[in-house]
Amino acid sequence: MKLQYNPSDKNSVIEYAKKLKGKSLRQVCDAKVLEHSYSGKGNFGQVLEKFYFGYEPNSLAEADFAQIGMELKSSPLKQLKNDEFRSKERLILNIINYVNVVNQNFENSDFFKKNASILLIFYLHQAGFDILDYLIKLVDEWSFPSTDLEIIKKDWELITKKIADGKAHELSEGDTFYLGACTKGANALSVRKQPFSEIPAKQRAYSFKQGYVNHIIASIANESKGIYGKLIPNAQVAKKQTIEEIVLSKFKPFYEKTEEEIIEILKIDINIKAKSFHANLTKAILGIELDKEIEEFEKAEIIVKTVRLKENDLPKEDISFPNFKYEEIVNQEWEDSDFKHILEHKFLFVFFQFENEKLILRKVKFWNMPYLDLIEVEKVWTKTKQIVAKGEIVKEIKTNKKGKEIRFTNFPSKKFSSISHVRPHAKDASDTFELPKKDKTTKQNEYTKHCFWLNNTYVKNEIYHK
Repeated sequence: MKLQYNPSDKNSVIEYAKKLKGKSLRQVCDAKVLEHSYSGKGNFGQVLEKFYFGYEPNSLAEADFAQIGMELKSSPLKQLKNDEFRSKERLILNIINYVNVVNQNFENSDFFKKNASILLIFYLHQAGFDILDYLIKLVDEWSFPSTDLEIIKKDWELITKKIADGKAHELSEGDTFYLGACTKGANALSVRKQPFSEIPAKQRAYSFKQGYVNHIIASIANESKGIYGKLIPNAQVAKKQTIEEIVLSKFKPFYEKTEEEIIEILKIDINIKAKSFHANLTKAILGIELDKEIEEFEKAEIIVKTVRLKENDLPKEDISFPNFKYEEIVNQEWEDSDFKHILEHKFLFVFFQFENEKLILRKVKFWNMPYLDLIEVEKVWTKTKQIVAKGEIVKEIKTNKKGKEIRFTNFPSKKFSSISHVRPHAKDASDTFELPKKDKTTKQNEYTKHCFWLNNTYVKNEIYHK
């Protein structure tokens, strides 16, 4: 295939790429594209590379357009009701070579050399469409903004240090802020040797977190509307301090103060009884306007959890997560499950404690679930999936003294695991999801909504006290 662009001229490559905008691969490629045999998750990108840009898909350490040092990446979009675009998934970059990376620094790393300049092609994913008919919506060159680069550099260094410590098998996307180390392989058995441990490590790739990709999309689509407040004003600050250090430094002056005292010091007018109170208080402490989102938190997909402790340090409640749909959990594997994906986020826990009926700010802590704990939670998730798949949710039904029916389920309780359990999370018993298989005891095709919970004892001992 004769190239329709000059691979040694950046402007020529970009100009040729921009001809894709508003078109599908079927419209821009010659008839040979109909013969493509690529299958799997990355097949759109492979077809794009071979049949539009005219080179064989590869996994070389150098950038795709090596002469100009520019990498080609394609990624799917979803369209919101307001017609704005959002990323459908994280943006996967290059595979992490555990053996090589420990001998590199960031500036000379395979990661930086390959991804310093990226030609981004975003297409609209539509269920049931042939990949050749996906419409390409956004095309542009992208390179690291200076402030983000400092944060990503620190993320890269943290990943590298973990590998150098012989803990490549313990890597988690929750370790870092913008740059993740996501699993990348055909299945859970896709493993690689690591240099300082005999334990095989799952194959992983560098990736931009989905929240970070959304900001890239907004910048390319010119959708940035000033709805974000920044913790880090510039690259100089990002070079000196991490996001974690900045957040902790802003919270510490308010330790041992009541909610009312914090409000008074900050001179803010917020409703202490409103559902959004703690979210707004967090913004105010961090110096973010209440009508704005925290940019760094959005990019890093940080989940903020406010916990109220009793006087014995035990959280007043277990920590809930979004309801799972019964029909979805039976079709998922643990590695790709919604619950695992949530647990691999970075969390910010904000701990208040009751004292004389007042809530006092004790501490804040960034946290992500340790490797061994995640293995334990997998058992809870797997048992839950099996119970739903077999239609064996309800163990028995008893009637209490008031004549009310009480259902006892087979779902994992706190006795099953010290970390997590499953129980209802619904308005009432009639708030249900459909079942993939009729429950054997109730004979019903639907059941009250449930979710996974973190045990309050686990939160006390493994998060608050550590």
